Amino acid sequence: MDTMTYLFVGLFTGLFGVAYFVYGKKQQQFMPMIAGAALCIYPYFVDSLWLSILVGVVLLALPFIWRF
Repeated sequence: MDTMTYLFVGLFTGLFGVAYFVYGKKQQQFMPMIAGAALCIYPYFVDSLWLSILVGVVLLALPFIWRF
């Protein structure tokens, strides 16, 4: 696994996670806050690059698919 690629994937998911969390907090919506927190945390627990990308894409799409 290329370390730099995994580092950039983690960096971008963390960046989008912070943006989702701030947006959810400002709009008082729980789904973007939950997805944002998950985007910030999950790269610490996933070792595979492709699984990390797949989980990131699912978490990025989750607030658009499931709203409550």
